[in-house]
Formats: sequence, structure tokens, C-alpha cells
Amino acid sequence: MSTDTERVQGESDTSLSLLETWTQWYHIPVVGVVMLFMFLTRTRAYDEFITEDGTPALSAIDSWYHWRTVQWTAENYPRTMPYDVWTGFPTGRYVGQFGTLFDQLIVTAAMIVGLGDPSTETLYMVSLLAVPAMAALVAIPVFFIGRRLGGALGGVVSVLLLALAPGTFLARTTAGQLQHHVAEVLFMAIAILAMMVALRVAEREQPIYELLADGDWEALRTPAIYSALAGVALTLYIWVWPPGVVLIGILAVFFTVQLCLDYVRNVSPDHVAFVGAVSLGVTALLTAVLIEDPGTSVTSFGYLQPASAALVAIGCVFMAWFARQWNGFDVDRQYYPAAIGGLIVAAFAVMWLVLPSLFDTFVTNATRRLIPFGETATDLTIQEAQPPADFTAHVVDEFGAAFYTMLAGLVVLISRPFFGREFRTEHTLVIVWSLFLISMAATQIRFAYYLVIAVAVVNAVFVAEMLRIVDVDVELVRSVSALKNVEAYQVIVLVMVVLLLFAPLLPPVAAGDDTAWERGNASGPNPTADTWETSNHWLAENTPEPGNWAGAGNADELELYGSYDQPEDGDFEYPEGSYGVMSWWDYGHLITVQGERMPHSNPFQQNARSSSAFLTAESEERSELILDAIAAGESPRDHSNEELEAMIENGEDSHEEIRYVMIDDQMVGGKFGAITTWTGPDYDYYTTPEDLSPNEPVESDEIPGQFAGVPYYETTSAQLYFGNAAGMEHYRLVHENDDRMTPFVSYAIVNAETGELEYDAGGSPMVAINQIYDQQTYLELMQIEQHPELDYVVFDQREGAAVKTYERVEGATLEGSVDVDNPDEATVVAAVELDSETESGTFEYVQEGELDEDGSFELTVPYATNDELGVEDGYTDSAVEATEEYTITVTAPSDDGFQAYDAETAVPETAVVEGETVDVPLEEVEFEDPDEVDNETDVDVDDGPVLEDGDEDVVEEGEETVIGDQEMEDGTEAAGSFTPVAVDAAG
Repeated sequence: MSTDTERVQGESDTSLSLLETWTQWYHIPVVGVVMLFMFLTRTRAYDEFITEDGTPALSAIDSWYHWRTVQWTAENYPRTMPYDVWTGFPTGRYVGQFGTLFDQLIVTAAMIVGLGDPSTETLYMVSLLAVPAMAALVAIPVFFIGRRLGGALGGVVSVLLLALAPGTFLARTTAGQLQHHVAEVLFMAIAILAMMVALRVAEREQPIYELLADGDWEALRTPAIYSALAGVALTLYIWVWPPGVVLIGILAVFFTVQLCLDYVRNVSPDHVAFVGAVSLGVTALLTAVLIEDPGTSVTSFGYLQPASAALVAIGCVFMAWFARQWNGFDVDRQYYPAAIGGLIVAAFAVMWLVLPSLFDTFVTNATRRLIPFGETATDLTIQEAQPPADFTAHVVDEFGAAFYTMLAGLVVLISRPFFGREFRTEHTLVIVWSLFLISMAATQIRFAYYLVIAVAVVNAVFVAEMLRIVDVDVELVRSVSALKNVEAYQVIVLVMVVLLLFAPLLPPVAAGDDTAWERGNASGPNPTADTWETSNHWLAENTPEPGNWAGAGNADELELYGSYDQPEDGDFEYPEGSYGVMSWWDYGHLITVQGERMPHSNPFQQNARSSSAFLTAESEERSELILDAIAAGESPRDHSNEELEAMIENGEDSHEEIRYVMIDDQMVGGKFGAITTWTGPDYDYYTTPEDLSPNEPVESDEIPGQFAGVPYYETTSAQLYFGNAAGMEHYRLVHENDDRMTPFVSYAIVNAETGELEYDAGGSPMVAINQIYDQQTYLELMQIEQHPELDYVVFDQREGAAVKTYERVEGATLEGSVDVDNPDEATVVAAVELDSETESGTFEYVQEGELDEDGSFELTVPYATNDELGVEDGYTDSAVEATEEYTITVTAPSDDGFQAYDAETAVPETAVVEGETVDVPLEEVEFEDPDEVDNETDVDVDDGPVLEDGDEDVVEEGEETVIGDQEMEDGTEAAGSFTPVAVDAAG
């Protein structure tokens, strides 16, 4: 009998032991499973990034440049790229936030996998998987922060919310997203956790000045170690992302608030000041070691990071010292915060007077990254830098109801001292940090990937508080009998909390495509990168290597993965034979990585203004002046032609020329508005006739003629893309990428009753010029059509190739003379048919001119009639060739009717490239009837390819058509598209 009793007792003890063990350690397997789920979710689309030919396929444009820095680091391990001469031509670029700890970690992992010598395939595989792996690792610091705020269950809730969040954090951490954002989130979470621990240790150990003065290192050792580790963690975050200096600013606010609170509450501020001084002091020293680019740029490893950290460390020491001095004043402690506030204002006033550039850096970055107002117009052309259109809808899409339960958790933390509950210093840190992350997410849409950490960890507070309210202590539920004591209302409340937090993130409440699992599978290669790959690969194979233009033979001085010291003046001296490629900044990284050529502008927004000036120039003369000014070492923007000429005259006599121009459908469509923003005038100027007054009545049948000659069509972008350089002297089409043909439509919104043109509130006509005709445009037009008071009139349709590549040449000069009665009324036309070797077939280049008084003429043409030069000669192997010789025609009115001369002539490619002269002997054409003069000599050089009649319905209702990458990183879908026209019209 006793044996049976002992057996039952032993089994009971064993069951209790197992339950206790599970209660103590259940979070470890749970967190492990959640991390596995996060990794698998983010790698569901892995196969989409594996190509048959082994070339990379990545999700975002910036990912391509990270792929370059990863390759560079692998070639130069363990160093990262300091200065890149393969972008930002003709100066090069210090790459700052690229080539950081993020790239070193990836390459280190690849070195381990590849046994010290990873192949390109291994490097690519590790790069694809590293980002999902880092995202899964974020769960670890998030769990520990959550546990500190709400116990082990709170930590588990935090990682579950992190894993199920379907928004920006997930979108930027899937396979193919080779970007540093995931490392930012990981190391910020580690830095905050380390600071929380250091603050708690300081509260326990209570380091004060007297211990330091007495040299009591034994008492100071523990808080010093933890504070130093917090400084190291903060440094790692900044090492991943130099603009992470923003966290130093957040910590500065925290330490200011907490030191004031401590002193007012009669708590020694020495404890917290010690943590601030040591941690930020360590950060200042370590970031000083990282200095590569002397200056105060927020995106560079420069003076700003160590200076900011040092100022905060000194500020902590000063506030602790000032508190001791305040004790000697006969002033109430309550006024100490006001005195500190006044001193801070005074310090910034002195900085404004003495160091205005540093003051501007602080203020500009605060308003652009921390506070949801003060963004610049150019910021709004960058999609990820735009504020959310509707912040409420934005956070619901990102986090469901968890954002609002986070706010409730913050209220709980703030209210703790008012109810006599323990309030720790780390609570203040979490409150200040969370509020700043909310503000950042309202300032720039991309910062939602930071806010997810705060949403996750502060919900641990919310869950813990709900358990406290319903009197459930999970730590005490260690037996079946304890579970039986749980009341029904407690279960109901707990179920409601679970539903509130997780139901919006899971089916059936969340739509099937809106869950994290499904969105993880929606990732894929960037469509624009895929399209540009064809053009860039052509560029790499059919143009001379940089340094070998015109056979200069200096290509070996420009190694793609070579190491180059940063010039003191930031202007790299390129060898002769180097050249650049002009395009919009969105495509710079693609040109560098895919095309292995040197773009003038890039997604660092380097040279965005000079690129904008070129693309919006309204004459070839001006566009040439801009490129010549760039070669002279200047930065042309909205300067006049006279100012540009002065720049060129006073600038350097340089061989660093822009040789190629690449234009795509987006640049003349949705992105054009964003392009105009950088130099002005604004978009409305280019789409409004010069002689049209605000609100001037225009009948619908007058619209086509009224808007046929708007300034838009005179811009270099439109002339090159739609006109194939017709009428231009120095640009020839050398490649046309027709992987897709893009339809464009121009339309005006009119009054449905009167048929007159509608105007917006500012008096600008509600007109869309060359809107890409995709599904979005179709829906906009349908929305207008359904409006009871509005209608629309389509007045132009045309189409164009995805990307066109032009070469800048001297142009051959055609010379000749004729004997006509009225030379001042004569017209000279040179025309040649060209074949681009695409499905669009042939096109005609036409150049027009006039006769001098003596009957002579000169016409400069950019196209050759032969293909005698190639890459081996240091020139372009053009894919566009003439099908025949030039036809030159001179017509002039005479006393008897018309006089006409014509000739055919060949134009060698050497003449086009080197600017040689070609003599054209013309013979008079005899006409029996003057009406037989070939009417085809009267050519409108502005005409571009248009859609055939009857092709208005390019997109059928219900058909899904995607033209290009409508979500490029510069945000032109919102800032540069014509969507506002339709939205305004629809009310």
C-alpha cells in the first residue's frame, strides 16, 4: 500500500516538475518556432530570384548597389568600398551608407560557406538568404525587450506580432531585398535592449560622482561594463547605417527628460548621467575610428556621429553637475527643467551663430526624418521618403489593431507613477523612443519598419496590464488545479485580447493576400531592373570600356572592383577616354551594376539637379551647354544659357564628357513631374500653352491644337524619346529596347455640359500630357466618365519603346550650295531612313535648315550611313543603321513657281563621330508642273510615333496591364503622375 502511495506521489511530483519546467522555459521553443516561421515566410519566393543564366535578379533598385558593394567587399575582404568612381561621373562618390557592417556580415558568412573563397553563385545565394535570416534574428532582442516590459508571455506576444506584421518590415526583409533596412532594425533593437539593461544596472548599483572621485572601481565596474556595451551596440547600429545618428538624437532627448525627472523627484541624476556619459562616450570614440569622409553629412561616416555622441555624453555630465550646483541655489527643484530648457535653446542659438552649417544639419535632418513637417519638394519625389497619405489607414495596414493597443501600453507606462507603481528609467526610454518612432513613421512612409519594433514590444505592456486587471498570473498557473481556478470572465477577456491583437493579422479577418505568409510569397524581381537589364547589357557589350573611348587605352586604370582613395576635393581625376551616361537618378545603380558604366546621377540623388536641368532643357543648344558645363566641373541647375557659357569658359578644360543618354518611358510619363521638381519650373509650366491665360475658356474641339505645342514637347526628354532625335544635331539613337511597347495618352477634363476645358483651383488646365496608358489610367478615365459634371477628351495617342539609348556625337556637317532666285525663302531638308532592328521597324531622321544669302548651306546630322566603327576602335557598335543614303532636298519659290535641287550622299561614321565635313553636290530638278514638288519635304520634326486610329481602347475593361515599375523608389507614382488630375476632377 505504501508503495502505491509513493508511486502516485512520485508521478505527481514528476508532472509538477514538467509543468514547472515548461512554464519556465516554454518561451525558448516558441521563439524558435516563430523565428523559423519568419525565415520561411521571407524565403517563399526564393526561386523567383534564381535565373537560368545565373545573372542576379533583385527586388529593389538599391539592392543592386548593395550587390555591388558585397562583390567589392568579397574582392577586397575585409575592407568595404570607401569611394566609388563608377558612379557620380565626373567626380565619383563616397558611398557612405553602402559598404558598411551589413555588407561585411554577408561576405563573412559567404566566406565561411565558401571555405574562404566563395564563388559568385555562393555569394549571391548567401546575399539572398542573409536578409531573411537577419529579420528572424530581430525576434531575439524583441523578445528580451518585451520580457523586460511584460514578462515572458509579453515577450512571446511581442515576437508573434513581429512575425505576423504584414507591412513594410516584411516587404523590406524578403529574399531579394538586399538592403540595409533589416540590419538597421536588428541593430537598433539590440542598441535599445543594451541601453535598457545598462540603465537598470545603474539603478541597482547607483554609481555617483563620489565613487568616481574616490577611485572605487569595484563599485563602478558593473555599471561601467554594461554602459560600455550599450555604447558598442549603439556604434554597431551607426556602423550599419550612418544616418543612425538619429538614435543619438533620440537618446539625447531621453537623457534630458530622465535627468530632469530624477532631480525633480529628489533622485540623484548621477546614476543615469553615468550611463549616458559612458555609453555615448564609447560611441563617440568608436565612431571617430570610422571616420572616412570629413564633414557633417548625415549619410557619411564623418564628424557628425562622434560629435553628436560626444555632445550628449558631455550634456549628461553637465546636467548632473548643474543639479549639484542647483542644490546650492535658493530655487525650487521644479524650476530645474526650465533652466535646462533655456540652456539648450541658448546652446542652439550659439550654434546657429557660430556653426551655421552644423545647425542646419541638425535642424534639416530633424524636420526630414523625425518630425512630420518640413519636408522639401524634392523629398516628395522619393516614394519611401514621402509621408503616408493617411496615417491612420497606414498603421492599420501595417499592424492591424496592434498599433492602438501599443498606444494603450504607452499610456499604461506613463501612468504607472501616478498610481504608485514601480516606474523604471528604462520605461522612460521606451516611451521617448516609441513616440519618436511614431513621429518618424508619420514623416516618412519607410520608417514603419522601425515602428514595428515599438508596436511589438510595447504590446507586452498592454498584455501584462490586461492580465493584471483580470487577476491572472501566468507564472502561478503551474498545475491543472490552478487552471481550474481561472474564472470564465478571465478567459473571455484573454480571448478578446488575443483576437484584438492577432485577428486583424490572420484569416479570416485579414484577406488571404494580406497575411504575412501570403505577402511573403508576393515578392519578386524588380520589373524596371528586368527591363533595363536588356539595355544595360547592350551598353556593356557595344560601347568601349571606360578609359578606352576613342582608343585611349586607359581602361586598365578603372577596375570595376578596384580601390580608389577619396580625393581631398571630392573630385576624382578620371583618365582620358573615360565618359559618363546621362539618365534620371533612379537608374544610376542599374547602369553601374548591370551596364558596368558610369552614370552621372544615382539614387544617392547625386547630380539630380543637373540631370533634371538636362532632361527639361527646351533646346538642344541648352542641353549641350549643360553637358559641357558638367564636363567643366560645374553643377548646372536652373542657370541661364549665358551663365552656362560663363561656367564653361571659366571651368576646367576637361576630357570628362557625357557620351550617352538613356531615356525610358517613365521619364517622359509618370516621372516627368518629379524631374521638373528638382530645377523648375514646375510641371504645370510644361503642360500649359504659353499663350493660355488662367481659366481661359477653351472649347473641346480647340484642345488638340491648343495643346499641341506645349513646352513639354520641346524638352530634351520628349525630343529624344518620341522624336528619335529628329531635328537634333548631336544625338543619335544607338539602341532601342522594345521588350515592351508603352502606350501613351493625352487627355483633358472638360465640363460635361458645355464641353469647355476645366481648370483646377490654381487656374491650371486639367490636362494630362502623355500619361502612360495602363490599368491605373484606365480606371482614372472611367472615374471621370462616371462623374455627373465632367467628361474627358483624348487629344493625342502614341507609343514608344521601354528604353532608348542615345550617343552624343559631334555630328557630320553637310555642306553644299545652289543657285536660287530667293535664297532667304528656301528650305533645306536632309532625310535618311534608319532601322533600329526592332519590331517597330524603320523610322526617318529629318534635319531642316535654311540657305545663306549666297545660296550655301550647312546641316549637321548625327546619323551615319555606314557602320565602320566598333568597340575595338573605341567607339559604339550601333544597333541602329541607315537603310540608304541621305537625301538632301532644297526647295525655294521662284518667279516661275518652284526651284528644287536634290542629291543623295553617304555620311561615314568617322565624320559623325569626329565632326567632319561632307560636301554635297546638288543637281537641279526639272518640273513640268510646279505642283509635282515632293510634298514629303515638308516634315514636322516634332511628330513622334502615334497609335493608329481606332486604338483608343488600349486597355480593355478588366484587363490587368502593368507598364513598367509603378512603385519605383523615387515615388513618382504619387508625385509625378497625373493621378491628381483625376482625383481633383472626381471630387
